Amino acid sequence: MPFKSLDELRAACLDLPAGSDAAATAVARRQDTLTKPQGSLGRLETIAAWLARWQGRDMPRLDRVKVFVFAGNHGVTAQGVSAYPSEVTVQMVANFAGGGAAINQLARIAGAELDVIPLDLDHLTGDFTQVPAMDDKAFLAAVSAGYDAVTKDLDLICFGEMGIGNTTPAAAISAALFGGGAEKWTGRGTGVDDAGLKRKVVAIEAGLKRHAAVLADPLGIAAALGGRELAAIFGATLAARHLGIPVLLDGFVCTAAAAPLAKLHPAGLAHTISAHVSAESGHRGLLEALDLPPLLDLGMRLGEGSGACLAVNIVRSALECHARMASFAEAGVSEK
Repeated sequence: MPFKSLDELRAACLDLPAGSDAAATAVARRQDTLTKPQGSLGRLETIAAWLARWQGRDMPRLDRVKVFVFAGNHGVTAQGVSAYPSEVTVQMVANFAGGGAAINQLARIAGAELDVIPLDLDHLTGDFTQVPAMDDKAFLAAVSAGYDAVTKDLDLICFGEMGIGNTTPAAAISAALFGGGAEKWTGRGTGVDDAGLKRKVVAIEAGLKRHAAVLADPLGIAAALGGRELAAIFGATLAARHLGIPVLLDGFVCTAAAAPLAKLHPAGLAHTISAHVSAESGHRGLLEALDLPPLLDLGMRLGEGSGACLAVNIVRSALECHARMASFAEAGVSEK
């Protein structure tokens, strides 16, 4: 386990490489020579530079793209915050293994490997309205599982999650980190009715009140109000930064899981791009708080890494244009 204490983890979150200015500058210079008006490919140009910065290569590559889907179960479902029972998490993990989920199809189309990592699904986290979701040991174990899953031979990573009830901890973490109260961040998740939505708000308010003593500490927030899959996403996001691997974040839950890193370090999520803005209430506001403009807005709210996988195709398009377009000189095209 790479992190044996919160102090070790906190130190790792503060010691983040800055990426390669030289590689990003080289990409920008090449972009300005290609057969197009400068800047006319918009975010495709900045995506190519982003890849170069965090891969540390003048010419980025996307030979190995992997989607990690972390799965966990939540004790706060005892408060009636989900339209589905907790056993659906295990059933969906089996569906992933059988190739029957949306993420299986989207990963294949994107040319990405899929790695589904269940985290102690037979044991729910603590109900955060009553106790911390995880004590320090359980939190560090989940963070470490995510950190250890990432290997340095990857060129781009997508994160996804599966966990019945997990939009409730995501909203709780968002409220704890950025304020505004529970209602601002709470949505219908898997489709709860008005009564279920009210139960979610009440549960989050109870959690914020019960764990008020840790709300000044992003790691304390992630442990007390989060879940194993959220902690693993946090750890994997940190590992990607240390290993020089750019990251596509999926929806509300993934973004909330990674958000404590931005509170611990002002450039903590600079190696990430928000793949899409979810239809889940709270995600757009969270992206604004983190200054992460999304690539896509398709009204999706599935999770699983589905939006991130769709964005892989945009990133591949950005790299193809950068790597294969001719320059004005090569094409014999007159410049202005």
